[in-house]
Amino acid sequence: MKKIIFVCLGNICRSPLAEGIAREIINKNNLSISVDSAGIGDWHIDEPPHHYSRQVAKDNGFSIDDLRGRKISIYGDSDFDMIIAMDSSNYEDLRALGFDKDRIFKIGDFGLNGEDIPDPYYQGKDGFIKVYNMLKITIENLLLKK
Repeated sequence: MKKIIFVCLGNICRSPLAEGIAREIINKNNLSISVDSAGIGDWHIDEPPHHYSRQVAKDNGFSIDDLRGRKISIYGDSDFDMIIAMDSSNYEDLRALGFDKDRIFKIGDFGLNGEDIPDPYYQGKDGFIKVYNMLKITIENLLLKK
C-alpha cells in the first residue's frame, strides 16, 4: 500500500484539509493508499483542525473532526512513499530535517504549475475556500492521474 503524508506549517489548516480531501477521493475510488498529515512546527500538537478547515470540509460533504495536529518526525515518518509539502518553505524545511529528497514533493506541482498553497490562517473563511479549491485540483491529479 502506498503511503502519503501532507505537510504544512502547523498541521491545523492546509494539511488536515488535504488529508480529508485525499481520504474522500481514496474512498470513492477504492484506492489502496494510506494518507496522513503533519506540521513542521509543534505549536498545535493534539489540537483539532482550524474551525474554518473543519467548516469547509463539512460544506464539501466530509469531516476532518477526528484529526489532531502533530509534528512530522524524521524518525517516525520516514517510511512514507511521498511527503507532500504545501509550499516552498515547507519543502525546504523537510529537506533540512533530513527526509529523502526523492520522496519530497510540492503539492503545487500536481496541477498548479508549482504554485504554493497559501497559508489561510489569517485569511478568513474565503482563504480556506480558496485553499480547498486548490487542494482539490492537486490531490485529484496526484491520486487519480499518476
